[in-house]
Amino acid sequence: MRILLRCTNTLSSVASRALSTKKEPVIRLTDAKRKELEEVLGTAQEKKPILLEENPQEAIVLTGIPEEHVITRKARIFRPARTASQSGWNNTSGWKIELDNRERWENPNMGWASSGDPLSNISMNLDFASKDDAINLCNKNGWQYEVEEEHERQIKPKTYGANFSWNKRTRVSTK
Repeated sequence: MRILLRCTNTLSSVASRALSTKKEPVIRLTDAKRKELEEVLGTAQEKKPILLEENPQEAIVLTGIPEEHVITRKARIFRPARTASQSGWNNTSGWKIELDNRERWENPNMGWASSGDPLSNISMNLDFASKDDAINLCNKNGWQYEVEEEHERQIKPKTYGANFSWNKRTRVSTK
């Protein structure tokens, strides 16, 4: 084991000597000095908050999206329903934004539906933890919005034996 370590040390020193010129000294691992963390990262600068203007029109100009796709937009903020193949209620806690549809046409080459709307697929990827977050995004982008209130499910408490009770309310006729 010691022989192997000695061989690797001598090989690395020989390789470093071969790559250096006579004017520059060879720096070995034992000669290297450790730098302090502050020296590597630099001094920390104080964080300053970014102030936003109340009028989002100036920010809208910078996005590059045509004005007709921004000003005349109407967004629908809603909590999505549970999918039919989903058995649990786990993925229904977030809020989504869906924008109104714009003109589409059939592509003559492929037969696909085409659109000139840059925001047509935005509803697939925007999930929000709260309704207020979705409203803030609409205000920031200058979209009009309407909020659909969530429908809470009503759980009727009953016992396990109620599944097997034989009364007129639970009986189903076969005629």
